[in-house]
Amino acid sequence: MVNLGLISGNKGTKSVGLSFRIPYNTQWGQSLVVCGSESVLGSWNVKRGLALSPQHQGDELIWRGRTAVPAGLECEYSYYVVDDERNVLRWEAGKKRKLVLPDGLRDGEVVELHDLWQTSSDGLPCTSAFRNVIFRKTWSTEIQRPLGVIQTKLDENVPSEFCCDVVEIARVDEVKLLTSQLSADICDWQFYKIGAVEGNFCPETGPNRELVELSEPQPRSIILSDGMMREMPWRGAGVAVPMFSIRSEADLGVGEFLDLKILVDWAVESGFHLVQLLPINDTSVHGMWWDSYPYSSLSVFALHPLYLRVQALSERIPEEIKEEIQRAKELLDGKDVDYEATMATKLSIAKKIFVLEKDTILNSDSFNNFFSENEGWLKPYAAFCFLRDFFETSDHSQWGRFTCYSIDKLEKLVSKDSVQYDVICFHYYIQFHLHLQLAEAAEYARKKGVVLKGDLPIGVDRNSVDTWVDPNIFRMNTSTGAPPDYFDKNGQNWGFPTYNWEEMSKDNYAWWRARLTQMGKYFTAYRIDHILGFFRIWELPEHAMTGLVGKFRPSIPLSQEKFGAYWTVIASNFMNEYEQQRYENIVLIRDPEDASKFYPRFNLEDTSSFKDLDDHSKNVLKRLYYDYYFHRQESLWHQNALKTLPALLNSSDMLACGEDLGLIPSCVHPVMQELGLIGLRIQRMPSEPGLDFGIPSQYSYMTVCAPSCHDCSTLRAWWEEDEERRCQFYKTMVGSDSLPPSQCVPEIAYFILRQHVEAPSMWAIFPLQDLLAVKEEYTTRPAAEETINDPTNPKHYWRFRVHVTLESLMKDKELKSTIKDLIRGSGRSYPPTSGEIEVQAGREKGVATAAPTKQQVTAGLEKISLLNGSPKTEAVAVL
Repeated sequence: MVNLGLISGNKGTKSVGLSFRIPYNTQWGQSLVVCGSESVLGSWNVKRGLALSPQHQGDELIWRGRTAVPAGLECEYSYYVVDDERNVLRWEAGKKRKLVLPDGLRDGEVVELHDLWQTSSDGLPCTSAFRNVIFRKTWSTEIQRPLGVIQTKLDENVPSEFCCDVVEIARVDEVKLLTSQLSADICDWQFYKIGAVEGNFCPETGPNRELVELSEPQPRSIILSDGMMREMPWRGAGVAVPMFSIRSEADLGVGEFLDLKILVDWAVESGFHLVQLLPINDTSVHGMWWDSYPYSSLSVFALHPLYLRVQALSERIPEEIKEEIQRAKELLDGKDVDYEATMATKLSIAKKIFVLEKDTILNSDSFNNFFSENEGWLKPYAAFCFLRDFFETSDHSQWGRFTCYSIDKLEKLVSKDSVQYDVICFHYYIQFHLHLQLAEAAEYARKKGVVLKGDLPIGVDRNSVDTWVDPNIFRMNTSTGAPPDYFDKNGQNWGFPTYNWEEMSKDNYAWWRARLTQMGKYFTAYRIDHILGFFRIWELPEHAMTGLVGKFRPSIPLSQEKFGAYWTVIASNFMNEYEQQRYENIVLIRDPEDASKFYPRFNLEDTSSFKDLDDHSKNVLKRLYYDYYFHRQESLWHQNALKTLPALLNSSDMLACGEDLGLIPSCVHPVMQELGLIGLRIQRMPSEPGLDFGIPSQYSYMTVCAPSCHDCSTLRAWWEEDEERRCQFYKTMVGSDSLPPSQCVPEIAYFILRQHVEAPSMWAIFPLQDLLAVKEEYTTRPAAEETINDPTNPKHYWRFRVHVTLESLMKDKELKSTIKDLIRGSGRSYPPTSGEIEVQAGREKGVATAAPTKQQVTAGLEKISLLNGSPKTEAVAVL
């Protein structure tokens, strides 16, 4: 906000009182501070902001504060939760509040601000997914637009200015305020939207808003900021498919970024607002099919050369290269992806085109702009790829003098005078074209009203560009994984090093912020892989083979001192050390960094040591175990997440979703709700205790619901692989006592899809394989072959390809109609037809269009609420 030159102490400047009031329940040791753009509010230095004082009012804690400001003040401000040292623990989400004092204030008069804490959910309409994509053509957002000054009977001398965040849809001409008097000291009101179409009179839902209190002495004026219009929830649908699984008539053995344009067209015509992908970063660590694992990033910034369309590298490809491309298309057009052959073929062809075009491309303005914007990661990436190929390994500990990264060594490697400069430039060239092709597809999706949703992996490969350049932000002697759970009774060892969060915090998590900024160039939504890792990560010794012998980081250790004289007994009975730091059948795990600290073995009831105990000892250990893992750590993990996650969420305006499957601590969902993170619900993996299957109709609004995901079998495969569960589902969810069909026939698939599209969840997202199951002709392939990943196999080959091309799906009007009717009948929003887009374009150009009837308006009313059942940030859309 521009400082208006209001200088404190300037003689003759009128001074007025500014009073803040906000309800917010804090914990012991926490308090609220208001901080803003002007010096009287700390000039955005929270330690110099205005401290507020608490006052109990019934079950609410009301925070108040007052300061003197110059009359005519204009500024921005926000509220912050701080500790006793004024360290920021939490802050409001969304845009900064804007304050403009009313005209005509006299010296000494007071203006009182009645605010509500802005949660991250309040800011969801401003994420790029909604603002720039779904409602790009019809919405414009105005923050806290005052709805005029009215006189209430609370005190005729106290005018109140009512402010409401308004999301304008199509031609909403005005927002009106209706008030009534409940008693001598209570006024209530509702907001109404008046549309351009005659008769379109839309009140907000829920109970009336109330003003029940004035401070003493009474203020001269009150400004009430009361959130957004309260309306019904907006709900959309999407399709999920890995980039490598897409098949088109133009691809070279694998899905390519430019194929996304056809997928977007199919999504629009099928009624989907979203396309979700798996990670698309370069994973070429080993130079073999192991690199098909999309969650093991060689670089968190570089795109994967696998998804390059070589035909689009140049408009002047020689005939002999075109013929080579055609031969390769025929050779690589297999049932599954041949990762090694496809990578080798694409890079070989790209090198030939590069030799012909390098001077033209590398000297172009577009390349130079790309290079200048990305050289911070692009130079180390290109140098790493050269060294990987030169030493024939990505293990940078084997690179001699290049083992330790330095800027000086890097600049010599990438210097124009170096003998390997052409090789370095080839990697620049590939990344440049990958950027152009993905950016083209992303812009196409945006214009079509389709959200492109990416995936943020929790880890990076141990031998990656990132661990080479910034080894200090990783714990290289550890490995990341998951404890025993639904996916694997032995737990999982992913092999990634864990993060050194303490080191990352020193520059305010710059590495994470850079990752999200880079993703935001292409995506408008993203999925945070294994969001539990931001609360606590399952950390294993580097040598561990499975995920059993691990501990959560952070976690509170048990100290050897606690055992005292009993330590010898504990060690001999509960710890069987067969090699240094390796144990079998253990109950306690020694901290490898501090020999005096120990951690209870996860699933200790499964160990032979536990089974040999007497019943009393078993019961004692059970109580200690459950207290340790399910109660004692909760506060620690809660605090850890609130340190790390906001750094991600505040570094981009993408819509954020969190993969919260598995063993969920009780602190997770409250934190996700507070931060406005959308969770994931898979029906066969219910998060609710006591349920065999999730009930989609009971899911909360802030969720993505799906019948399956890439980490489990598809609908068809699941139906065939477990007869007992199949029968149980048929009885409890379908409501039939008869024997279910042995295969997931289209009618069953349709029933399950319908359950999900009718759920209250904000998004219903379906794997493409599950959508194809509604038509018999797409179910001829063995169901087991459609599964993307087997989490129990650390060397799984990620190679599934859809057996039908996108072009064929575009021609299948029956399938598109079936899916779109399913979505339309559920009340979910779907992209507008070309005819509706033309009507909107006419409005934008001022072309007169026929006004729809009242019935058409009612039928076309789509509503959005970005909080579930809470009278806060919400809006309404007319499509």
